[in-house]
Amino acid sequence: MSAYPTGDVSSAELSDKIVKLLYHFRRTEKAGGERVDGEVCIAAPCKECLEEHRAKLDHFIRQAQPIHLVLPAFPAKSPNRTKVLGDLPDLGEYMGLGCLQALCDYIKHFHPSGARITICSDGHVFGDVVGVTDEAVTNYRLRLAEMIEAANWSSLDLYGLDDAFGGFDYPRLRQVLEDDYAPSVEELKESVRNDSATRNLFNGIHRFMFEDAVGVKGENVSRTALRNESKERAYQTISRSNAWSNVVAERFPEAIRLSIHPQSPHSKKIGVRLLRTRDAWLTPWHGVVLDDGNRLSLVKKWDAEKAEASLVWRNGRPSHFVAPQSALTT
Repeated sequence: MSAYPTGDVSSAELSDKIVKLLYHFRRTEKAGGERVDGEVCIAAPCKECLEEHRAKLDHFIRQAQPIHLVLPAFPAKSPNRTKVLGDLPDLGEYMGLGCLQALCDYIKHFHPSGARITICSDGHVFGDVVGVTDEAVTNYRLRLAEMIEAANWSSLDLYGLDDAFGGFDYPRLRQVLEDDYAPSVEELKESVRNDSATRNLFNGIHRFMFEDAVGVKGENVSRTALRNESKERAYQTISRSNAWSNVVAERFPEAIRLSIHPQSPHSKKIGVRLLRTRDAWLTPWHGVVLDDGNRLSLVKKWDAEKAEASLVWRNGRPSHFVAPQSALTT
């Protein structure tokens, strides 16, 4: 295979086009923007934004290889049934996976060798901390694989803790992960105090943990106790997630790093938005799809029920909600 690109398009120009495409999908940490060299990086990537990812893109472009991206995501459904429809993937996951395949298709428009995304499913990494069984995580991942195969999304593949370390003794695999790759909770707490990006991540995870604890344990339990318990579990979750991130970096050193969480403009990772939502932290595994007749967006289940939306079933499983308000008012 001959080196690419040919003609008048340089690899640097191609890299810039692809970074800008990726940034079109991104979740950003700040709503207002971060000014660098007079530019607002939230609205448009500056030179430093481009340089952060150009070297890795150049590697694939010059070798005429598919651009490889990795995304730790799609762990399992939240145990909080006031937020989600059940244990298994639904329309939210289907649309999220379709968005990732579409991203690879868009990249192929600029780079003929295309792209592929490895979804580094992290459910077995911290399922025990967030209250999800290994069996539920496995079933969730199997249904994801079925979705990918049925839709022929050939640019997507799944990678989990068992792929990284071998075997299915997940408690043992998590112990290996913690012993060899995880920062200590004390180091993490220091980072939360001193680093804004880590602090924002902690606040987002803590919020989800607290919501899930309230939804699972009920309103009769002390909210102060639940908040404190959720705080400690948020530290554990982030510690495990950081360990998994270290494994992913070790196993896929040349890949472009994506994240499901909002990222600052000059982060080494690009936060990726899978579905339309007002909450920059909401994901398909913490919400449901609501079809209002004009658009499909991601909300929490309680918001769909508050809107008196109707539940839609597909293939014997709950899929999403519909509330065609526009049809009712015309």
